[in-house]
Amino acid sequence: MALIVHKYGGTSMGSTERIKNVAKRVAKWHDAGHQIVVVPSAMSGETNRLIGLAKEIMAQPDPRELDMIASTGEQVSVGLLSMALQAIGKQAVSYAGWQVAIKTDSAHTKARIASIDDAKVKADLDAGKIVIITGFQGVDEKGDITTLGRGGSDTSAVAVAAALKAQECLIYTDVDGVYTTDPRVVSDARRLNTVTFEEMLEMASLGSKVLQIRSVEFAGNYRMPTRVLSSLTDPLMPLEEEANSGTLISFEEDTNMEQATITGIAFNRDEAKITVLGVPDKPGVAYQILGPVADANIEVDMIIQNQSVEGKTDFTFTVPRVEYQKAMEVLEGSVKAHIGATSILGDSKVSKVSVVGVGMRSHVGIASQMFRTLSEEGINIQMISTSEIKISVLIDEKYMELAVRALHKAFGLESA
Repeated sequence: MALIVHKYGGTSMGSTERIKNVAKRVAKWHDAGHQIVVVPSAMSGETNRLIGLAKEIMAQPDPRELDMIASTGEQVSVGLLSMALQAIGKQAVSYAGWQVAIKTDSAHTKARIASIDDAKVKADLDAGKIVIITGFQGVDEKGDITTLGRGGSDTSAVAVAAALKAQECLIYTDVDGVYTTDPRVVSDARRLNTVTFEEMLEMASLGSKVLQIRSVEFAGNYRMPTRVLSSLTDPLMPLEEEANSGTLISFEEDTNMEQATITGIAFNRDEAKITVLGVPDKPGVAYQILGPVADANIEVDMIIQNQSVEGKTDFTFTVPRVEYQKAMEVLEGSVKAHIGATSILGDSKVSKVSVVGVGMRSHVGIASQMFRTLSEEGINIQMISTSEIKISVLIDEKYMELAVRALHKAFGLESA
């Protein structure tokens, strides 16, 4: 039998009744002889409630104190789940991140895991106990509680699985796997049985909300097989059926890669485009524009610099829509006059649509098919970026869903 890590999201932990169902599911796996570690999220809505309370006290909460507050949601979850397991006759023990310990850096509210001390957990597993560890949190070298950022429980679970050398990490959520695109946009979107780590990493970074991108990075770095599956099924369904359900993130390309050109269509509504016009075309100008933007902790995505005309060029890039106004203020305040730009234009009503697939490596014509499909729908492409296994385009927000549906059909993603 194997060591398996289960991760349950906030919806799965959303009520005492659902927590009892989680306990039944976990007990089923333990009864089959597996060693089980569980990493649950806070109950749905709880983290938002806690952060809301903090903001009622302090408009810009102190990050250290905010971590102290936000981390308590997961502590409630692990305690309740441990009691639910004990109530059905299982030995279970819960730990906060600092008790294990999950050691992180000191970047409060967005800390990164440095190491995990697995001795205590392994001793409990060897004693036949089910171990439940808080997701989303750890402890820094000063002993302060830290949190890993929204969706951080996914990262906690994969990191714990890697540290314990688990056979597999099962991410239970309110969807039954990874789809070719969002089923709410394309009704005939298809669930994927497997997806490569590279494809999942691209899809997570391009807007797919199934897994937090850092959890996918962890899975890839430690080659941890990770499966996304539903927690809304019957908790007592046959274990073999459950163990083969959902979508497995694999680390070997499918032998049918020659046929599967495109795996999925990802999209992101939360984009904004900024163009700095009349920029002197000289060495260092890109840094002079993007340096102050980076200093303001604003993430930049797509970048285009036009061909120089009479010593002047235009520089266009995208930022998250929530950072759009802040970025414009930085550029108007400390960049425009300094570099001698003529003006700065912005558009907060754009979206990014991407096609993703490892099959691109062995197929030509993907870009032309994508561009032809968009052209036939009358959709203008504003920016393009590519990698070895993805092509992304920036388009007007109002055409995003049309573009996703058209591309999904053009690449035949509705059928296996």
